[in-house]
Amino acid sequence: MRTARTWLVFLSQNLPLTTEPIESQDKGRGYEVGKNEFVQVEDSEFETIQIESTHTIEIDKFVPNAQIDKRYFDSPYYIAPTDKVGQEAFAVIRDAMRGKDMVALGRVVLAKREHVIALEPYETGLLGTTLRYAYEVRNAADYFEDIPNVKTPAEMLKLAEHILDTKADDFDPSTFVDHYEEALTDLLKRKQGGLPQKPQLEQAQPKNVINLMDALKRSLAGEVPEADRKKPPAASQKERAGKPAARSRKGTRGSGKKSA
Repeated sequence: MRTARTWLVFLSQNLPLTTEPIESQDKGRGYEVGKNEFVQVEDSEFETIQIESTHTIEIDKFVPNAQIDKRYFDSPYYIAPTDKVGQEAFAVIRDAMRGKDMVALGRVVLAKREHVIALEPYETGLLGTTLRYAYEVRNAADYFEDIPNVKTPAEMLKLAEHILDTKADDFDPSTFVDHYEEALTDLLKRKQGGLPQKPQLEQAQPKNVINLMDALKRSLAGEVPEADRKKPPAASQKERAGKPAARSRKGTRGSGKKSA
């Protein structure tokens, strides 16, 4: 049986399979327990499920900040006291965590689903970041096991370090450009204005094999072709699979969360 986190919309058992639109009264929610076999659950029954942290953030423990694996980070939120009475206690726990470089781990319910949340000092408030569950994070060894343990040649390492030094900069997310969003906005504006769409550009076929040493030398000289600059060395079969580190939460309802 799928876990209680799996949601799906299914057809009424009294209706035949069809590709036609289904009326709202003929839809429902439930859990798949077998092929085409579901246990139907009504909205009123979901409401009866009581989770301890429904209305508050319950702190379970404090852990060293450095121990939290970044793969588990999900969505960030700003946390602030709701009234003057709680401001002093809020400031005390915030400053204590900052002084010891500790992070609070707790539980919070967002959109009827319980999440583990990490709380850490951020300016005068707290930053709360929901964390993924262990089952949602893939095992890295399954994807890195084919990578051989190669000793890096000193000359190649020196060239790479020099490139890092010449490209070094400060982290500034304001410089990030969402090229897809820009292209989509341009497409919509053109359609709205009755303008012809831009022809799709043919992408140059990159080389199948790249000599990394030559690529580093060309990069040092500022001669790297655009295709080579974007194309990494040949990937293993598992790398080509393009699996993200975190598994998606299949079929969960939209939470409408606002991230920081």
